[in-house]
Amino acid sequence: MISKYVHRYNHQQGFTLIELMISLILGLLVSAAVMQIYLINVKTSSIQSSGSELQDASIFGLQQLEKKLRIANLGNPTTQITSTTVNGGIVLTAANLGITTAYANTAYLTRREGDSASGTNGWTGVSNTNVNSDQLTIQYTNTTGSVMSDCEGADAAVNDIVVERYFLRRATGDTSSGNIKNLVLACDAGRVSPTGGGILTVGTASDSRNFGTAGQEFIINVDQFKVLLGTKSSAAASAGQMMYLPSSSYLLMATKPSITAVKIGLIVHGTTPIIGSNDQSSFTLLGQSNSLKTDTTRQQQVRKSYESTTLLRNARVIDVDTSLTP
Repeated sequence: MISKYVHRYNHQQGFTLIELMISLILGLLVSAAVMQIYLINVKTSSIQSSGSELQDASIFGLQQLEKKLRIANLGNPTTQITSTTVNGGIVLTAANLGITTAYANTAYLTRREGDSASGTNGWTGVSNTNVNSDQLTIQYTNTTGSVMSDCEGADAAVNDIVVERYFLRRATGDTSSGNIKNLVLACDAGRVSPTGGGILTVGTASDSRNFGTAGQEFIINVDQFKVLLGTKSSAAASAGQMMYLPSSSYLLMATKPSITAVKIGLIVHGTTPIIGSNDQSSFTLLGQSNSLKTDTTRQQQVRKSYESTTLLRNARVIDVDTSLTP
């Protein structure tokens, strides 16, 4: 008798190779989508954070700078502001400070490339673009009847004549070695003798009221600072129209018209690096093209340009129509 054995087999079910490949592809697609959303969120967050820092630092500082420009020429009864006006709101020459002798520290005056410049802690034209920066020097007399503060926070007594210069320099403690430096817009304030003779020395050499120091950091993270002086054109084709000139061009004019306004421009940046995006590297500032210097070590950050025009106090030139004179 032949025995019959029945063999039972357990069949195990699993994924086929095709199913595994499809699952793998779907998983990769989901992972890619999640990663893309994450990168977008990180990029957006870094841009918003850098932009917020830029707004907090530069906008507040720009408002304070405009506030200072609005009091330039305060207390000066002379409305014709030129390069020779004593106590004039814009300081272009030693004559504006009441100095009649040679003045060595020309780097403390309103300056642009092409102007002479010498003096310790003076303007050097440093910037983070392919264009040199400018310096703006203003002055005013405290005729408010109460103590006020200069741009370095020091008290300016009643009737004090205050001179302030705004310029770019490296931030205190900056050790960067690349082409892009950590620059700030600094302000250096001083006092002018009310009886002529120029800049006063106040207290010790380190006193902030002394002109010619490295100044106080006024606006941080600045790449460029430019200045134009507003005057009325005397050319026949454009007589009476406003024109804006750099100080170097104004000083070369044979007949210098009155300065009635100042245009300032800044390029500033945030501190948080942008992730997953290129930053802006070319700007037009006050009609001039600026490109960031080439630097392989520079961090990509949000950058923005600002321009502002301020009319000078008591510096309006009123044209009189002589044809109406009886």
